This record gives sequence, structure tokens and C-alpha cells, in this order.
Amino acid sequence: MYVNEEVKHRGTNPGKAAIYAVALLAVLYTLAQVGLQGVVSPARLQANASTARVYLAAALGGTGWARLMAMAIALSVIAVTGTGIVLTSRITYGMASYRTLPPLLGRVSPRFKTPAVASVTVGALIVAATWAYLLATPAQAIFGEVVALAGLLAAAFYILTALATIAYHRHRILASAWDALLAGILPLAAAGFLGWIIVKSVQNEPASQRWALAGIVAAGLLVMGYARFGLRSAFFQTPRESAAREP
Repeated sequence: MYVNEEVKHRGTNPGKAAIYAVALLAVLYTLAQVGLQGVVSPARLQANASTARVYLAAALGGTGWARLMAMAIALSVIAVTGTGIVLTSRITYGMASYRTLPPLLGRVSPRFKTPAVASVTVGALIVAATWAYLLATPAQAIFGEVVALAGLLAAAFYILTALATIAYHRHRILASAWDALLAGILPLAAAGFLGWIIVKSVQNEPASQRWALAGIVAAGLLVMGYARFGLRSAFFQTPRESAAREP
């Protein structure tokens, strides 16, 4: 999805990839949860929640498997970090291409054919943020709040995506029962469900995390305002509805 400019049939394949990924992840997450809870009791699993995978490996195969699991986790963290840099730089590049971020971030290296400026910028920001987190206690608290809210931010992103889908295809929803299901009912149900989760979660969060969430939303609105009125992004002139279905 994040490299859709580089795939074949980018008008259809990214959408298929998203659907296949959701189905595959649902299976993987279900198997993981069932597997975790099938090895030890819920009480023992909760007591070792911070090192659950290593603890389960030790319960299944002893110390040797526990060490192997720890190594696998370390390697996966490295891989995820690298993937995160690539994905974030591609998101940054895509936004800059629409002038919702400074156009400099949308430059492509003529040698490597990659968004080099965005990649270097994102990598440098991650290194700087990591050092700030490690060296400053207040920074640790701030990062902790942001990480704790990451799930809520993702849910809000998907809610906006679902509502945008409904708005964009609003004239096609009543064209057929299939369109009504895909472009109307399912996105609206998903948005409602995720909204309920956000409301319930925010009610249980401490005041510091609520303020952190408010700060993130405010920062996003400022960036959006700058893109709209400062950079005059063409993104805001995108048609707000889909073309009518051909007979």
C-alpha cells in the first residue's frame, strides 16, 4: 500500500493487498492469541506479560529455546525499525508530492530512484528522538504517552478513512446492494465500532495521556492548515465524489 507508485496496476493492486493483508493478519493474530493462552494459565501469562514470548519458549523447550526466542525478538525489532523508516519515508514522500509537506521531501534521487531526502530526514528524526528518549527523563514520559496512544491514533485514522470512503462514493451507495454494502454499511459499521473503542479507552486513560492526545491532534491541525493555506496543496482541490457508475 505504501509503495503503490512502484507496483503494477497501482489502481487496483494496493486495494487487493489491503484486503488480503487484513484477512491474513486476522488469522495470524487469532492463532497467536490462542497459542499464547494454550501454553500456560492466564494468571501465569499475565504475571510474565512483559516477557511473554521468552517465558512461553522456556515453558515449552527450556533455557535454550528461551534464548533463541530472545534473539528472534531482537532481530525482529531491528527489521521492524528498518521497515518503519522505509514506510514513514514513503508516507512523507507521498505527502510532499501533494505539497501537504514541504516539496523538498518529495525529491527522488536520480541515482537510487528512491525518496532519498525523505528517507534521510526520517532516519535522522528517529535517531534524534531515540537519543532524546534515552537521555532525558521528561522526554521518556512524553514518548511513553505517545506510544500508549498509538492504537487510538491508528483507530482515528481508520475512522477518517472510512468516513472519507462513504463521502467519496456517496452517489454510488444506492446503485446496488453490493455497493451499499462495500461503500456504505461496512465502512460506517467499522467507524462506529472504532469510535466506541476510542471513547471507552479515553475514559480510562490518565489526564496526561488525554493532554498528549489533544496535543497531537492540535499539531496535526496546524500542519494541515499550513498545507492548505501556506503550501497551497492541490490535494485540497481533489474531487470530493467518485465518478458515476457507467451503465
